[in-house]
Amino acid sequence: VMSGLLSSGWVNKQQNILITGPCGSGKTYLACALAHSAILKGHSAKYYRLSRLLLELNQQKADGSYSKALKHIAKYDVLILDDWGLEPLKAAQRNDLMEIMDDRHQHASTIMVSQLPTEEWYQAIGDNTLADAILDRLMHNAHRLKLKGESMRKDKSELTENEHLS
Repeated sequence: VMSGLLSSGWVNKQQNILITGPCGSGKTYLACALAHSAILKGHSAKYYRLSRLLLELNQQKADGSYSKALKHIAKYDVLILDDWGLEPLKAAQRNDLMEIMDDRHQHASTIMVSQLPTEEWYQAIGDNTLADAILDRLMHNAHRLKLKGESMRKDKSELTENEHLS
């Protein structure tokens, strides 16, 4: 599966990737590696923590640059949205996410990264109608990667402690 994804054919087909798993399991690392592979093949990519992107979009509504920002986001061949589902979406945030997914649907690829299993994404959106629309655009052509295991950060912290002892 990974070798196929690293070939970036999914980008050419405007397919999405949904990466789920526990905290520290390597979800963000994997998402960035897939985007990096796509960049090496000539595609463009952008990474956002979803909460920060939604905050930026809210600020851009206030200063009148919202439409321009959405067009800019839509231009990337690969968009990584990290930390999806950490906090419930407010109504305006649901609408922003819908705009992003609608602009990208069948035009570009999105990598969604979450600790929540995909079965819980519907509830995380909070509005049935928008949840249907957003998840239909995101999931219908998506590769799903479920990571398992303990936090890689835990291993690194133990390594650091041992290095200080020697």
